[in-house]
Amino acid sequence: MEARSLPAALELVAGGGAGLSPEKRAVLGASLLLLQRDYRFERVWFWGCIQGVRGAYYIAEGLGPDRAAPRSRLYSLNCVEWSLLTPVTEEVVAQAELLQGRFQGDPSFEYVHAGISAEDAERLFEDGKQPVIKEEARLIATIELIDRAVGIVPRGAFVKTPLGSVHENRNFEGLSLTEAKKLSSYFHFAEPVNLKNKTLLEKADLDPSTDFLDSLEHDIPQGSWAVQLEKGGTVVVLRSLLWLGLTFYHVPGTKQYGYVYFGTGEKNLDLPFML
Repeated sequence: MEARSLPAALELVAGGGAGLSPEKRAVLGASLLLLQRDYRFERVWFWGCIQGVRGAYYIAEGLGPDRAAPRSRLYSLNCVEWSLLTPVTEEVVAQAELLQGRFQGDPSFEYVHAGISAEDAERLFEDGKQPVIKEEARLIATIELIDRAVGIVPRGAFVKTPLGSVHENRNFEGLSLTEAKKLSSYFHFAEPVNLKNKTLLEKADLDPSTDFLDSLEHDIPQGSWAVQLEKGGTVVVLRSLLWLGLTFYHVPGTKQYGYVYFGTGEKNLDLPFML
């Protein structure tokens, strides 16, 4: 969610019970603006908080002119001092997916890699290395996995130019209340997967400037999103059941939207058996 509108946005997603204390809100409101100035980001989003056993990670994302470009991610343990995370790699994502259990809250904590073969482990020991992965690497991968799976935006909020770059749509005035209650009105803000598999006939009714992302209506498993009206029907809230703690909000008829994550960074692998 946008750093400049953080206090109001947190109030809109507070129906789920998660949030920040007044002290944390005040500190974040000041530190995120300083973060934007120091790193010269065009926009800064407060991504959320991953709660560990001994501490919490507060996450922020810095954006440039092209909204589809890889985002700079930073974390803080106290909402004041921020550390830049290294770019994510597919190797790190694959390793992190094999890890289970809670985060510890210590970036230097090392997990023993459970999914490595005996031959690879022996080779690493011969090279003087250990088959371990640091919690900081797991943090990078978890943020990426959550963004890919449940980072969403309303349809029409962004446009794709003929050159391939993605920008905010200045003509976007929000979804109507009827449209806002439909999963087809929201897109994954990540590289499309299902869109590439559609036939030309299925793409005939799509606008290439706005319909360039994957819609939520075909998410697997079906029923992984809970759509609710809150604040007297003035706010539409989507909650992910796959990554518990991810909440998206949109005020119909306005440009107010965003998502935030407050959770343990663990995927709900039992979801298919719960539906």
